Amino acid sequence: MSICRKVVVSSLAAGLLSCVALGNLAVAQTATPAAAPAPADPGPLTANVSLTSDYRYRGISQSNLQPAIQGGFDYAHSSGFYIGNWNSSISWISDAVSASGNSASAPIEMDFYAGYKYEWSKGFTADIGVLQYYFPTSGATGFTTNPNTTELYAAQNFTFDSVTGYLKFSYAATTLFGFSNSAGSNYTDLTVNYDTGVWGLTLNAHAGYQYVAGTANGASVSNNSLYSYTDWKLGVTKDFGSGLSLGVAYLGTNAKKGAYVNPQGKALGGDTVLATLTKTF
Repeated sequence: MSICRKVVVSSLAAGLLSCVALGNLAVAQTATPAAAPAPADPGPLTANVSLTSDYRYRGISQSNLQPAIQGGFDYAHSSGFYIGNWNSSISWISDAVSASGNSASAPIEMDFYAGYKYEWSKGFTADIGVLQYYFPTSGATGFTTNPNTTELYAAQNFTFDSVTGYLKFSYAATTLFGFSNSAGSNYTDLTVNYDTGVWGLTLNAHAGYQYVAGTANGASVSNNSLYSYTDWKLGVTKDFGSGLSLGVAYLGTNAKKGAYVNPQGKALGGDTVLATLTKTF
């Protein structure tokens, strides 16, 4: 899942013609052209659409190592409250069901979230909220546990000159993405970005740890020992202006062999190079 923002506004400054009164004498003169005003902040409603070579969520492919189309919108109130929706094409549910000999139609992931941000010190913004992952399905799902998931999250965003980022903790209040007995699973995410100031390039780095609670379908083996893993990413984003950007990243996980695989047995969390083109409005 990805959430984007728009910060592109253009403006023109024109010369001004003014009259200056000196006593009873009016003198017409051309004023010095005013400096261009700073770009305005984005409005409260923003939207985004992306094309990506593979939808990787927490390092694991959700689109069977194939391209995906994504998009959403955000509304941010001046008080700090916000709501939003984000969507992506997926195939992992239908892929998993087909592997069991059943069939299901589940082509999309729909995320709905709401939260509150508060800047408690210059450059430091706290963020708390709730996120609902919804997977509309039809036909036999083949799941013993509903894949729909509710997470609570808390994040600390930070800014140091050209360095921005956040530390975020997400907690599953329900079972997690169809894993049995997995309520209480959690994900810790550290992301850091560095604006180079050169050619619109920003360097990106990320590391995360997904802990999957519970036991596998009531067996003695734990979900933690099978499905918990660490993921990472190193990349660069090019800002072309007018809300258009291209991100290229190398990413991977240490997920156990056989834990996250497609019906052909290929690992969905293997190392890869990912390219994502995004337009924000």
